[in-house]
Amino acid sequence: MDDEWTDNRIDDFAGRVGWFEGDVKDRFDKVDRRFDRFERNVDERFDRSQADVKARFERVDGKIDERFNRLDSKVDSTNRTIGVGIFVAVMVKIFFS
Repeated sequence: MDDEWTDNRIDDFAGRVGWFEGDVKDRFDKVDRRFDRFERNVDERFDRSQADVKARFERVDGKIDERFNRLDSKVDSTNRTIGVGIFVAVMVKIFFS
C-alpha cells in the first residue's frame, strides 16, 4: 500500500514539475523582453551622453589650443627680446670696453 501511495505522489510531482517549467519559462521570457527594452534605452542614453561629452571636449580642446598658441607666441616674443638684449649688451661691451 505504501508503494502505491509513493507512486501516486511521484506521478503528481511529475505533473506539477511540467507546469512549473512552463511557468518559469514564461516568466523568463517576460524578463528578457523587459531587459531588452531597458538595454535599448540605456544604449540610446549612453550614445546621447557620449555625443554630448565629445562635443564638450571639442569645445574645450579648441579653447585650450587657442590659449597655448597665445602663450607660445608670448614666449617667442620674450625669447627674441632677451636675445636682442644680450646681443646689444655684448656689442656695448665690445665697443665701449
